[in-house]
Amino acid sequence: MIRTNKDKVVMMSIQGTVAPPGCRGGHSVNKDGEPFLLPGTGGIVYNIKIGDSVFGWSSDHIEPCVSTSLDEKNKNDPPNRGYNFYACVGNEAKIVSGDAKGAVGVVTGHHGGAEHVMIDFPHDAIEKMLLDDKILIRGYGQGLKLLDHKDIHVYNLDPNLFEKMGIEEKGDKITVPVAGVIPGELMGSGVGSLSMGTGDYDIMTTDKKFLEELGLMDLRFGDFVAIQNHDNVFGRSYRKEAMTIGIVIHGDCEYAGHGPGVTTLISSIKPMIEPVIDKNANIGQILKIGRFR
Repeated sequence: MIRTNKDKVVMMSIQGTVAPPGCRGGHSVNKDGEPFLLPGTGGIVYNIKIGDSVFGWSSDHIEPCVSTSLDEKNKNDPPNRGYNFYACVGNEAKIVSGDAKGAVGVVTGHHGGAEHVMIDFPHDAIEKMLLDDKILIRGYGQGLKLLDHKDIHVYNLDPNLFEKMGIEEKGDKITVPVAGVIPGELMGSGVGSLSMGTGDYDIMTTDKKFLEELGLMDLRFGDFVAIQNHDNVFGRSYRKEAMTIGIVIHGDCEYAGHGPGVTTLISSIKPMIEPVIDKNANIGQILKIGRFR
C-alpha cells in the first residue's frame, strides 16, 4: 500500500445544482471550416454515461450524465470556483431535494470553461431529477500527498479512489494502469492554464488517422490516461520526461485545438510515473458506475 496523508485530508461539504444546458444561438465553425449547430455542455444527459465512447455523438464537448455548478451566471467568482475545486473525482454526491432525494452518485470530473462538475447517478435517479434539484458533495481529496514520493503531485482525486486504481510502487517510481497513452503534442485547449485544482484540457482530434494508429479511438468517458512529456504540477505545459495521469471527462469537439477533455489527477516533472496499459482502467469499472452498474 502506498503511504498517503489521507487521514489529514480535509473533507468538506459543497452544494450545487444541475447546470442548465446553454446555447450560443448561432452556428459555429469546425476545424474543417464547416458550420455546425449541436448540443453541448450542461443539463441531464439521459443516454451518455461513463463507459461510453467519447467519439461519434452528434454533439460538441458533451458532458456525461449530470452536469452541475453552484452559480451558472458567475462561473469565475470564488464560490463557483470553490465548488469546482473541492469536488474531486471519486467523491460521493447525494441528491438532497426533489423526487430523486437520497440517490447517491460519484463525481467524475470537472470541465474548464464551462466550469461544471460532472456526476454519475443511477439511471432511475436521473429519470426523476429536475434542473433545480440540490446536490451535496463530500469534497475530499485536495491536499492528498504521497508520503514517500515527494516529486509526485496529486490533484482532484479522492483518496479512496486512489487506493482502488491499482497503483503500485516500483522503487522510487509508481506504476499506474491506464486505458491509453497520449503523446504530449496532442494536447491542445487548456495548455498554459495555472488552475490545476479545477478544469481540464483537451486531446486534439483533428488528425483521426494518427489517433487510430495510437489506438486512441477507443477512448471512453471515465478512462484513466497518461499524457507523455506533460507537466501538470504548477501549470499545464510541455516538459520532456514529465508525465501526467488524468481522467477523460467530456466528449469529442468540433473546434480546432479541441477534443475529449482530461482532468488532471497525478503529475511529476521527473520520470517517476510509469503507465501500464489496461483497457479496464476506467472509473466505471472500478466503482461500478455508469455502464458498469
